[in-house]
Amino acid sequence: MKKLFTIILAVFLTATVWAQSPNKMSYQAVIRDASNNLVSSTAVAMQISILQGSIGGTAVYVETQTPTTNANGLINIELGGGTVVSGNFSTINWANGPYFVKTETDPDGATGGIAYTITGTSQLLSVPYALYAANAGTATGGGNFTHYIGEEYGGGVIFHLWKDNAGVEHGLIVALTDQSTAQAWSNVSTTSIGASAQSSWDGLSNSNSIVGQAGHTSSAAKLCLDLVSGGQSDWYLPSIQELNMLWNNYYTVARALSQISGATQISNSFYWSSSENDDVTAWYFNFIFGLTDFYNKNDTYYVRAVRAF
Repeated sequence: MKKLFTIILAVFLTATVWAQSPNKMSYQAVIRDASNNLVSSTAVAMQISILQGSIGGTAVYVETQTPTTNANGLINIELGGGTVVSGNFSTINWANGPYFVKTETDPDGATGGIAYTITGTSQLLSVPYALYAANAGTATGGGNFTHYIGEEYGGGVIFHLWKDNAGVEHGLIVALTDQSTAQAWSNVSTTSIGASAQSSWDGLSNSNSIVGQAGHTSSAAKLCLDLVSGGQSDWYLPSIQELNMLWNNYYTVARALSQISGATQISNSFYWSSSENDDVTAWYFNFIFGLTDFYNKNDTYYVRAVRAF
């Protein structure tokens, strides 16, 4: 049997809620075989698991489905709408993440005995608001913001805003230019830093832990921490969640950058995050398709700093 893997193209784009059926998430993936050939126009068997906490975390929900790929090898399913193996999709507390999606696929399983091949696990970086609000409640701080997404401010362009419990406004700012187009995550590429560099949201803490690792001399994080730009010196390498939020407002930020003298666009390429995965890999964000994955720390990707206010 051929070993399969999937390339996730667009995950969790919409949420639908009906009175007598579970909440659902749209999920799309391209199915290829071990030779990188598309598995086209084929009924496949899939088992999809929602893992909590880590890439090897506890499965809080598991279901099976038998979609048919199109001519381009694409499957389009709704998580929460399959045959339940365990768990309850509608009771997942999306605020208690991070969550990961593991897919197991068998190209012959729709017509014969099922023998799944693990095809990959990817982090769920955003959850449709309708699902998140069902467990997390309303956001604090309310509206009436002084600043806006796409504003040139604080040495860069604002790409995210929020208010804390006291109603104080905060935001995230992306630098006006890349700090590198070919930088390794770190020169220390075979030793794990651990939890202090594995936050999915706290890029500043991750960055400080990276440069503080024994034997460190150069890294994507160091480029950002050393940056002085726009009169600001508190830049850092963004976490994987922060890069995802940048992607979510990509259009608005791109328009703003196009109107600022000396600014350069975020490239259609891979950008390092500060979120370590394990001893030899770290998370990066693919700004071509809006995907996340992890790769070897000694590989070279783009780098762009962010800062918070």
